[in-house]
Amino acid sequence: MTDALKRLCDEGVAIWLDDLSRQRIASGSLAALIEKQHVVGVTTNPSIFHQAISEGRGYEAQLSDLAARRVTADEAVRMITAVDVRAAADILRPVFDATHGRDGRVSIEVDPRLAHDTRATIAEAKQLAWLVDRPNVMIKIPATEAGLPAVTEVIAAGISVNVTLIFSLSRYREVMQAYQAGLEKARQRGLDLSPIHSVASFFVSRVDAEIDGRIDALGMDEAAALKGRAALANARLAYRAYEEAFGTDRWAALEGAGANRQRPLWASTGVKDPAYKPTLYVDELVAPNTVNTMPEATLRAVAERGSVTGDTVRGTYEEARAVLDAIGRLGISYEEVVRLLEDEGVAKFADAWNDLLASTERELKRLAG
Repeated sequence: MTDALKRLCDEGVAIWLDDLSRQRIASGSLAALIEKQHVVGVTTNPSIFHQAISEGRGYEAQLSDLAARRVTADEAVRMITAVDVRAAADILRPVFDATHGRDGRVSIEVDPRLAHDTRATIAEAKQLAWLVDRPNVMIKIPATEAGLPAVTEVIAAGISVNVTLIFSLSRYREVMQAYQAGLEKARQRGLDLSPIHSVASFFVSRVDAEIDGRIDALGMDEAAALKGRAALANARLAYRAYEEAFGTDRWAALEGAGANRQRPLWASTGVKDPAYKPTLYVDELVAPNTVNTMPEATLRAVAERGSVTGDTVRGTYEEARAVLDAIGRLGISYEEVVRLLEDEGVAKFADAWNDLLASTERELKRLAG
């Protein structure tokens, strides 16, 4: 069952689970995935918590206590999610210790409604790090224009960061520069750089979903051959950008001071089109020093029928560039697509957060009454 997952690890890909709930923690499901399926980290987002809290079990007692205290829905959601992340961090602590902080990480996201407010994002990130109070927590900050300086300041404070919602190559380069700027500030402040870690969450499947739809709208047979190729091309070129950004003299100086590379993390790796192989965005994005965060369905699919045959990223850059160029010649604007996906990504997470707040407020009122 786990041969493909083991091969993935052997190729330098860390397997993280893109899901968390109190039921998963209490049932031993997370511990079993760590023990048997090579899972070494967990990512969360507002949509995951909305589903877990709104539909899941195990939150009743805490909600009842919060209702008795008459806390706001905002405070209740933060307390509930912090408990889940703290518990998951404790389960993953042996992995964190064994890998010297490289893995064993659990991510929790800043309030997505703050995505365009730098100052508030910095304050929220610091508050979340204090609230969870675990060395293996990572604070997720969106890679918006306002998020970039927040990444720098939070890293400079010695807090590990998962930079999320990255779709474009240019924005990814800015993320890596923001990370290195934060490390330089941390060094100037006399902080030890070795405990500071970061990943850059580069989103995959949503790129195909958007570009495939535009290709279909063209109704051209010759264009159809490009379906399902844009996301992999984009991610592979992102890895080339990663090699470039961490191959400079600037980075060598930071690395010499004990800094850790910011690993690319392949996010949104569950296929959106059922016609595609469910392991597509895992099998075809194998490269050293990366993370692939998978929903459980994708994790199971890889375990059962994944095809991990070695590095599938390096050596593909010319082909990847040709794919994106060919899509551009169809009249599909890459810049327009990635800008739309970033805006939609922020909006979807904000909507999920608002829905979660609304359902939590209803439950608090019911329990208080």
